[in-house]
Amino acid sequence: MKEEKNTNWFMNFNRKIIHILPGVFICFLLIMFGIYVADLLGLLIVKLNLLPEGSSSPISGIFVAILIGIVIRNTIGLHTVFRQGVAFSLKYALRTGIILLGLRLSLAEALKLGAWGLPLIVACISCGLAVTLYFTKKMQQSNRLGTLIACGTGICGVTAIMATSPVVKAKDNEISYAVANITVFGLVGMLFYPYLAHTFFADDPVKAGLFLGTAIHDTAQVTGAALIYNQMYDIEKVVDVATVTKLTRNLFIIAVIPFISYLFFKNAGEKEKNNKSQIPKWYKLIPLFVIGFLLLALVRTAGDMMVTQTGTAFGLLDLTTWESFYKTWSSFGATYMLGIAMAGVGLSTDFKLFKGLGLKPFSIGLIAAVSVGIVSVILVSLFGHFIAI
Repeated sequence: MKEEKNTNWFMNFNRKIIHILPGVFICFLLIMFGIYVADLLGLLIVKLNLLPEGSSSPISGIFVAILIGIVIRNTIGLHTVFRQGVAFSLKYALRTGIILLGLRLSLAEALKLGAWGLPLIVACISCGLAVTLYFTKKMQQSNRLGTLIACGTGICGVTAIMATSPVVKAKDNEISYAVANITVFGLVGMLFYPYLAHTFFADDPVKAGLFLGTAIHDTAQVTGAALIYNQMYDIEKVVDVATVTKLTRNLFIIAVIPFISYLFFKNAGEKEKNNKSQIPKWYKLIPLFVIGFLLLALVRTAGDMMVTQTGTAFGLLDLTTWESFYKTWSSFGATYMLGIAMAGVGLSTDFKLFKGLGLKPFSIGLIAAVSVGIVSVILVSLFGHFIAI
């Protein structure tokens, strides 16, 4: 009897794998092609002298994969043989990718900013969240879409959108719209803000780096902006300060996702005749993948501290091996797992669903991006001189 159950389980498992594989495979092909196209666009941007020689592409392969997926879905369509695998990718590849991203972030980085740096970052994040959610409500737009744009603007661009989307049960068209919104304004900021930073903070590379790290959405775009600044004004320290600031800002994804989820469900409950019972218990607002993300961030932090103090991480890995380990796995999560998931988003997005969204959410994203930039300039001007990196 036991052998029969094992045989049935094995056969069912095989059937599931067979049904899932085609969809996962097409998502994988899509992200690989998206990365290739993004790299080509990056080379074009460099040739146009918009970025310094040797810069990585500021255009995400994930964004390109979403666009290609949308085109496929709305032209030739998605055959039913792929749909189960695409749905699987959307759920499990996404969570796996976010967990592995934890290895990219060391909590020790936040300490480099000192006692003044963290409040400055928190203020800029709060501005992005508050302004976006306020205008989302004022313009009577989708609460889910507003929440995604708020997280993307306030924390870390596309990654924050992807991490928040399963918690608020965002629709595919809302995810795609939010990613497009953040990408467009992030690219504009990357090209324009280095010159603005020099206008306000030409004599202080720390202030310039703080501004770029807090005002621009995505990590790749922050790096691109800092490299432009370095090339134009030959101040390399700006790159280091902007990177540390952005990585520290990214860490707040751990706290912001539960908080923003609470606000989302609270607003949803109020719309349902003040039915507060719709708000999940507090521990349900902290998804398991966020806990996994935090645990791997702690592993990265502990490993870095051990390497600094003893020369090896966990008594096994020397500095070179340890760096190779966390860079390989975090890159695998960010590039391939999240890429596969977002290719699935594109393949699941039907243009018909965009009809009700209009251009108002883009105007909300613009208002939020400009607001964060203004707040960043003001706070860095007032308190930037207290911070030394």
